[in-house]
Amino acid sequence: IKTDPMIPSRRLYLLLLLGGAIAIPLGMGSMLIYDLILLILAFLDGQKAKANRVEVSRLPLNRLSIGRDNPVIINLKSKNHAAQIYIDDDYPQEFSTSAASLKTRLQPKESSSLSYSVCPHQRGEFTWGDLQLRQLGNWGLTWDSWKISSSQKVTVYPDLLGLRSLSIRLALLNTGSIKRSRRIGLGTEFSELKEYNQSDDLRLIDWKATARRNRPYVRVLEPEREQTLIILLDRGRLMNAQVQGLKRFDWGLNATLSLALTGLNRGDQVGVGVFDRQITTWIPPRRGQTYFPQILERLTNIQPTLWEPDYGGAVSQSITQQTRRALVVLITDIVDEIASSELLGAMVHLTPRYLPFCVALRDPQVDIIAHTATNSVPASYSRAVALDLLSSRQLAFAKLKQQGVLVLDAPANQISDQLVDRYLHLKARNLL
Repeated sequence: IKTDPMIPSRRLYLLLLLGGAIAIPLGMGSMLIYDLILLILAFLDGQKAKANRVEVSRLPLNRLSIGRDNPVIINLKSKNHAAQIYIDDDYPQEFSTSAASLKTRLQPKESSSLSYSVCPHQRGEFTWGDLQLRQLGNWGLTWDSWKISSSQKVTVYPDLLGLRSLSIRLALLNTGSIKRSRRIGLGTEFSELKEYNQSDDLRLIDWKATARRNRPYVRVLEPEREQTLIILLDRGRLMNAQVQGLKRFDWGLNATLSLALTGLNRGDQVGVGVFDRQITTWIPPRRGQTYFPQILERLTNIQPTLWEPDYGGAVSQSITQQTRRALVVLITDIVDEIASSELLGAMVHLTPRYLPFCVALRDPQVDIIAHTATNSVPASYSRAVALDLLSSRQLAFAKLKQQGVLVLDAPANQISDQLVDRYLHLKARNLL
């Protein structure tokens, strides 16, 4: 604990000014005696406050989520006297916060908790500082000021809070909130034999079983469970752009982790590649939910670069690592015809052996500008540019769809949820 000098309160200043008024009728000697008594009382008030300092502690800060309001909880406990206290927490200046300082009043021997939230806009490691406190003396003359050493290193991860919510959602799906029934004829894995009825497909009749049992039997097929999902995440120049307070790469990273978590939960093999001019990080496909923490740790510290992405090279490198059929999801963004033509060539290269899926992170602010009426020349120019940009995107994605490429173009802040929903839909239709 570091002690700072005692701070005079507003009440003390007002009382000292009152001493000036006393000097007019009673003389300077009376004013000096008055001020001396007042300063002695202020000193005693500060000493009493110091002896009854509130016990304050911050709960340990674990892993923080980027772009989310992360709660910070401070516990307090007063001693034998009531206490009015102000708290300043030295959080990293790179974070935004819901409260710059906290204040409360405690009754004698009362325990309480204060909370506020911080929102990090960058991933990485940051230093969290000490707690600075001020407690007003019981007579209201002096603030006792002190500092509690509680600095620590904190790490900002991708959106862990969103991943936790997704885990709960997937668990509910698995336990039957949305039942997954077996379908006849919509799969490749043999499950069992059942007696034929009029609604069954004649092509699924098992003639050997029918001959042995003298009754028609059909094969029940289920979707193949051991499928492969490859996620390619662009870390090139365009992924540095800020979209609603976060880099586009961070939105893409959150979507990558959400999709990886869902794929592992569904029993698929999941692999991840991060690329710019080449694949700089490759996590080979494996299955099992215990694999997810490894993916998270490998991807957490990756940052975007200023290189132009090489879509063709990234796709070629990934398919040399993965020879069996897979769903290949490429997460990126495009704004011009040259980039879209390179992307088109890379994605078409995947067909027909693989199932290509292009995911683009759109800036929702562009949508707002494009669809908002204008009444000034600068605003009209901005709207024209936004409309042209959206038109170019639609044209690029139309070409991708014509070549059999799956496409998702969604606002960056909605991309994780929409991508997971599309993946689950693909799984349900057995399109992988």
